[in-house]
Amino acid sequence: MADDELLDYYLFTEGEFLTNLGVLWIGKRNDRAKIKYSPAIQFIKYDENGNKVNKIAWDDYSLNPQELIDAIWTQIPDWKEGIEVADGLFRDFIPNYSEKIVRELVTNAIVHKPYTTAGDIFINLYPDRLEIHNPGNLPIGVTPQNILHSSIRRNDHLCKVVNDLKMMEKEGSGYDVMYEEQLMNGKAVPEPREGDDRVIVSVKKLINNPGIIGMIRRVSEQYSLSRKERIALGLIAQNHSMTATEFAKALDLKGDHATRAWLDKLINQRIVLTKGKTRGTEYYINPQVIRSSNFQRKPDLKIIEPHRLRELIYEDIRTYKKCSISEISKRIGPEISRYKIRQQLQALIDAGRIVKEGASSATVYLVKKGGE
Repeated sequence: MADDELLDYYLFTEGEFLTNLGVLWIGKRNDRAKIKYSPAIQFIKYDENGNKVNKIAWDDYSLNPQELIDAIWTQIPDWKEGIEVADGLFRDFIPNYSEKIVRELVTNAIVHKPYTTAGDIFINLYPDRLEIHNPGNLPIGVTPQNILHSSIRRNDHLCKVVNDLKMMEKEGSGYDVMYEEQLMNGKAVPEPREGDDRVIVSVKKLINNPGIIGMIRRVSEQYSLSRKERIALGLIAQNHSMTATEFAKALDLKGDHATRAWLDKLINQRIVLTKGKTRGTEYYINPQVIRSSNFQRKPDLKIIEPHRLRELIYEDIRTYKKCSISEISKRIGPEISRYKIRQQLQALIDAGRIVKEGASSATVYLVKKGGE
């Protein structure tokens, strides 16, 4: 297209004049400053005591959105920090906050900012996390729970420019990119929350399990996994195992069909194994996949077989006499859900090996005479 055609196509002009969108992208600083609530961004770094130790502001309206995002990435030295993680004979550098995460978060804030609401965008860096504060509320129909799947856009024409410049993901809100990036690096997924007058997205710095990073990457390459499948694999690997209910809740999936879209290939290729049925179905990484990827995982009681758990509970009750479910849980491992413990307690009662006394929170279990 010719220049005039491009300006018209992206709605930068109306007749001989620039629109607000045109001023935002190609206007002069003084004109950009006159747009009501034109984006201004502040970076603030805090120490362990909550004191401000650094501040950088981009509030003079001299940069268009693309230049603004580039400046935020290049002018903040903290983005270069990270740690090295062992991967066999090699070591991988894992940044505290990857470029994809930072750019996607800031681009989202600019694109989805309500331009009728006053307030700067804040990038707050704490010792353990990064927070992006965006004034205003989420678009109607979008919640912190369904944001991964949401494709509602507040500023369509601004989104069109940003998408065509490849500054952010074309589909959805880009949260799938951030989920994938965090999970591939062994970290927790982003946590959006809505306040009275702002939306806050928190991204944790801590690597929950360095050992899974190499395993996820090798499995992803070997099986050519899609983004959804990498997210699903990362979630299950970090949690060691997840029930169908837990998995659906973590990704806000509605119904079995939605869950299958994320897990079918992983299950069909036997990367992920299952046990149980319906809502009690449990997903866990195939031990053979773990061994072949040289992933050294500590033993985890979350995936203990039901009959072994039953015997573990029985031995605990036999040793400690009258036991409440909270006492049993504390001793055998808090990582095992109370639901599983109750199942096996009932199985022991049905088998005549233990009995129950009391009711509600005062319930205790003890070995039945002659039940050994």
